[in-house]
Amino acid sequence: MVFLAKQIDKAVEGRNNQPVTIHGAVYALRDMGGITFVTLRTRTGLVQCVCTQKDALDGATEECAVTAAGMWRIEPRAPGGKELTDATLTVLSRPAAPLPVPLSKKKLDLNLDTELGLRPVVLRAPKERAVFRIQAAIGRAFRDYLQGEGFTEIHTPKIVHAGAEGGSNIFRLDYFGKKAFLAQSPQFYKQTMVGAFERVYEVAPVFRAEKHSTQRHLNEYTSLDFEMGYIQSFTEIMEMEQGFLQHLMELLKKEYSAELDLLGMELPDTSQIPAVRFDEIKRLAAEKYGYQIRDPFDLEPEEEHAIGKYAKEEWGSDFVFVTHYPSKKRPFYAMDDPDDPRFTLSFDLLFRGLEVTTGGQRIHDYAAQVAKMEARDMDPAEFESYLMIHKHGMPPPRRTGHRPGTADHAAVRPGQRPPGLSVPQRPHPTGTVRRIEHENHQRYGRLYLPALPAPAAGGGENRHDCGTGTHRGLYGCTQHPGYHRCGAPEPHFPPEKRAALRRGGPVLRPGDPAGRVSRRGRRDLPGPQGGRVRWHTWNCMN
Repeated sequence: MVFLAKQIDKAVEGRNNQPVTIHGAVYALRDMGGITFVTLRTRTGLVQCVCTQKDALDGATEECAVTAAGMWRIEPRAPGGKELTDATLTVLSRPAAPLPVPLSKKKLDLNLDTELGLRPVVLRAPKERAVFRIQAAIGRAFRDYLQGEGFTEIHTPKIVHAGAEGGSNIFRLDYFGKKAFLAQSPQFYKQTMVGAFERVYEVAPVFRAEKHSTQRHLNEYTSLDFEMGYIQSFTEIMEMEQGFLQHLMELLKKEYSAELDLLGMELPDTSQIPAVRFDEIKRLAAEKYGYQIRDPFDLEPEEEHAIGKYAKEEWGSDFVFVTHYPSKKRPFYAMDDPDDPRFTLSFDLLFRGLEVTTGGQRIHDYAAQVAKMEARDMDPAEFESYLMIHKHGMPPPRRTGHRPGTADHAAVRPGQRPPGLSVPQRPHPTGTVRRIEHENHQRYGRLYLPALPAPAAGGGENRHDCGTGTHRGLYGCTQHPGYHRCGAPEPHFPPEKRAALRRGGPVLRPGDPAGRVSRRGRRDLPGPQGGRVRWHTWNCMN
């Protein structure tokens, strides 16, 4: 019995030394004198057929569509480790003209203009096909992961009446005599649908009217967007994104190793992604590489490259989250940091020095959104339909948008914690322990703090060993995957360190073994003798 295979799958691979019929296009022929090796291009890759009879070829040439019947067997020397022996070809269709380029060469060596002019043919080359296979895997992993996290896929309009992000980089078009635009982003629609489904995502094209001659900009790309409500912090978006990236890398490693090898790609490590504030990483990179900061409100391409290099050298990561971008450089719907309105609760994800993701927390309060629009000289009337969702109630949403097309947390590490995982607590060396429980303690754990001694005379420092080194002036810690969180009351710091606290900078002395820390936040808590005491907390890299 002959097994008719529409693709080279496990059903075929398991039929060793049995007759099989497959189909594909002739990729290459090698006449070895009495034996002809024919390589077929199938939808899953290349298959070698061995023809021992002269009439077995049926006059096939390159790019003929054929069926091939023969014995399927394991052959380590053949492409993919298997081949079809004693094969007989049947031509289904023949090309009207020979190929303009030899697709069977390992490297085509075409300049860009020639390659684009011959694009319909060049796309058949294995390396070009591999790029599209990887692209398909990214979309597949994005959908699979978010569906598993309770998201609903949506499809939003791409012809719109207003730009989602403002500015001049928007394509204008005539819509039957009315003004319309190509969508820069699905931002408004995503936020609207959070009111209906809480968690939504989309894989779709977006358009940017940016004249350019660099690889850092695109006029059209496929964007991976998701939005979610009812969460406590925008860092949860970062955790969700890290979870997706981990899922993607596992999928690529398991099912797309052949394409990765063909493209010479090495998968990045996504187990730990560092995160750092915008102003802090600008300073750190500038100090290390010896350049002046020219724009305090944005990242220039050279700075992004330097930050990517810094993240790789200091933290061993190809990725880095840059958080708390300045408000003046973020869209009108970005929520300002309540501790410092000059900055926003937002982030970018950089990959090897190139921005691939923008995300953050949106304004969900109607009055706050209108006020920010008016402060930017925007007319709220032009956004009446968008503001309707604010006027009639919205959960606090967060969003992110990936830009895979552009390329194909001093060190918070937001590791993703599986639901229900308990947070182990480190024992404290001295003192009675009192517990401060976060309102969402099942996710964030509990912060255990030793009893507060009186501040040392002259603002001296107390010590607490949390297991990775002695933190001067810090009290208590709670463990998280990849990092731990420490806290300290503001009165226990000398005046010069209190100023550093308010600026959000590190408070450890140079050379402290615990390494770098980044301030997480501050809150007023009950004091030991009544009243309120301001506490500062940090995420510290393990």
